[in-house]
Amino acid sequence: MLLATNEVDAESRRKYLFDILESESLYPHFQPIVDLKNNVVIGHEALIRGPAGTVMASPGALFQTAIENNLLHTLELLSRRKSLEAFAELNPGGQLFLNISASLLGTPEHTEGFTAELLQELGISISDIVIELSEQHPFDQQGLTHAAVEHYRNMGFQVAVDDLGTGYSGLKLWSELKPEYVKIDRHFISDIDSDPVKREFVRSIYNISNTMGCKVIAEGIERQEEVKTIQELGINIGQGFYLGYPSPEPQTVEPPVADVYDSANAPRVENCETAHSLLRNAPTVSIQDTVLSVSDLFRTHPEVSSLPVVHEGVPQGVVRRSSLFELFSTQYGRALYGTKPVERILSHDVLIVDAGMSLDEVSRLITEHEQNEIQQDLIITQNDLYVGMGNVRDLLKRLTELKVQNAQYANPLTLLPGNVPINNEVDALLNQSADFHVAYFDLNNFKPFNDCYGYSKGDQVIRLLGELLVQHASYDSNFIGHVGGDDFVVIYRSPDWQLSCERIIREFDKAVKGFYCDGDLKAGGIWASDRQDNRTFFSFLGLAVGVVHPDPCCCNSFHEVAELAAMAKKEAKKSAESAMFVSRRRCITTSVADSLRCFA
Repeated sequence: MLLATNEVDAESRRKYLFDILESESLYPHFQPIVDLKNNVVIGHEALIRGPAGTVMASPGALFQTAIENNLLHTLELLSRRKSLEAFAELNPGGQLFLNISASLLGTPEHTEGFTAELLQELGISISDIVIELSEQHPFDQQGLTHAAVEHYRNMGFQVAVDDLGTGYSGLKLWSELKPEYVKIDRHFISDIDSDPVKREFVRSIYNISNTMGCKVIAEGIERQEEVKTIQELGINIGQGFYLGYPSPEPQTVEPPVADVYDSANAPRVENCETAHSLLRNAPTVSIQDTVLSVSDLFRTHPEVSSLPVVHEGVPQGVVRRSSLFELFSTQYGRALYGTKPVERILSHDVLIVDAGMSLDEVSRLITEHEQNEIQQDLIITQNDLYVGMGNVRDLLKRLTELKVQNAQYANPLTLLPGNVPINNEVDALLNQSADFHVAYFDLNNFKPFNDCYGYSKGDQVIRLLGELLVQHASYDSNFIGHVGGDDFVVIYRSPDWQLSCERIIREFDKAVKGFYCDGDLKAGGIWASDRQDNRTFFSFLGLAVGVVHPDPCCCNSFHEVAELAAMAKKEAKKSAESAMFVSRRRCITTSVADSLRCFA
């Protein structure tokens, strides 16, 4: 019998463990992993528990006892089997993340396909399983090689590195394995909204992950503010008690994050122009300057409404013309305060933005900023050091200009930006040396469908695709454009580009069958004339997606990026069904003729 006490010696714990293994008294729990952008559960991490009310109830005691008694391998295999059986029975959908000790991956039971055989018996696809490797079990501890990990990759498993940031070995795992996922340890997520050091660490992880092509999952989320902050940093997948507790019943309802950051209602600018474009030169003031000297600066610069106060390059706030004149208008005001240091009238109520921040993000911050005024000035920094001032009126003027420009070139069918804004967006990103992916969407078998069902239904299909792109790829940092006809482009700055493309393909394949009549549905397609006027059978409309990751150091303009995307799309269209092709080619390495095509 298992006892309900924490005061248990090592021998008793060993016996409890043997009892658990013999009776298979392990109970899987599932914690949701959430797509924060779309507010949906995309998978679960399997966590094991011992019998409730016993010293072995917690996974910590359970696995520590197993390690002490050389039973970790036995416990892990049983835990995995119980988790997979429960997952198959409950069938919550999405991916299942399984914790596997890195040091045990090379054992015979693993290499001989224990997990793969079990998955086949349970009817679970290997592609739905993500193997989590933790730095708690060092990569090289038992001589594990890249070949051992690649063995599982070749079988169809995906790989995640867990607890990134708690030690050197996790970073080593990440760089050597190039996993599909990396999970940032909860230490760096806790209170990230108030800790600039943690924000910079997570920002660096996000940037590196984009370069390596892996997805980032933030662990340990417990507050709304943490969700908002990691989304602002570009991370859109999370896990933690705020999103859902581990439970025997996998969570399938919407997590409570929809009201945290609604990108659909955020001000949008279909251009990646940044706050740097708002820069205005203005004289600066030091903390030691007197109020009278500041008054002289205002008199010699009548166009300036605020003066930035800077100490050792770091902005401290502003002195506003209105505040100074109000002070001097009082009796004896000039005499009393003229020789005082400027910090006596320093205002900290000023918005400070980075020069690299997009204009739509600056606009969103302004709408959230308390006591904001239409005449409000901005302090613009780079690496937290002062570079100049900006003005809200200039921002609004530029936003309006961009909106008008985009409207001029919008596609009339979908109202999405057309060729000129697309090309401008790509050129701007290249000039910034930004990291981005371009996904080129094109319909398969569209011409015969259009010929058979008419242009009206063809337009409905095109609008459907546009709506799916907006629904699943719309985010402040992304750009959605309609090249023309059935060709679309999404420029992804967010790291979830692959998940987004896969979801768009899946939703399109599901929805497009609603455009066919019953007879064609039963036949699996339509008969129509091909381009040579031969009678040919065409299967259902499909979606070809070519994805490229341009190297901004090698690509000189949108022409080259467009050529890369067109080649990737061409590869995707080789499939008879909907398909995504991710090109490894990042630049045009050979000479290209003058006829390089753009997205037009």
